[in-house]
Amino acid sequence: MCTGKCARFAGLSLISLSLICILANTLLLVPNGRTTWTNFDNLSLQVWLMAGFIGGGLMVLCPGIAAVRAGGKGCCGAGCCGNRCRMLRSVFCSALGVLGAIYCLSVSGAGLRIGPKCSMDGDKWDYLFQNTSGSYLLNRTQWSLCKEPPNVVTWNVTLFSLLVAASCLELLLCGMQVVNATIGVFCGDCRKKEGAPR
Repeated sequence: MCTGKCARFAGLSLISLSLICILANTLLLVPNGRTTWTNFDNLSLQVWLMAGFIGGGLMVLCPGIAAVRAGGKGCCGAGCCGNRCRMLRSVFCSALGVLGAIYCLSVSGAGLRIGPKCSMDGDKWDYLFQNTSGSYLLNRTQWSLCKEPPNVVTWNVTLFSLLVAASCLELLLCGMQVVNATIGVFCGDCRKKEGAPR
């Protein structure tokens, strides 16, 4: 596969994954789809760190767009230079994307391990599963301990799991694009120029 086609594939995939992360983080801010509990005292720290919005979202959207552009037709003119400037930019943007994906992965993993902030009796809000080291994930009977917001454990587990999966894929794609774009900088793109003799 040519470095240009590979860059376009990685870029389009990264754009899709970054939008999924932004959506998942937005949904974490509205437990159970309602804004009743959207305040600092009722949401966990991991939700407020906006790992899906900042790390897996915006910091990965930039390398996704750069990779799609690197997969396009040249920026520095035809000939030996070809598309190398865009590939070089994609190397640096993809390195930023690796950092964003790591941030999203670490915060989302911590969100899964610690669990949501919820209320048992409708009065005191706390991290009920913080000392379980994530074992609550396998014991669904404990999930009913959280009374408010209703179904918050299912909500958080689903969305943080989605963020973990998406950030793992982003990390893989950004790493692949760093290597691909580096090859593109030094070797150029293998696609034939339009109108060139065959």
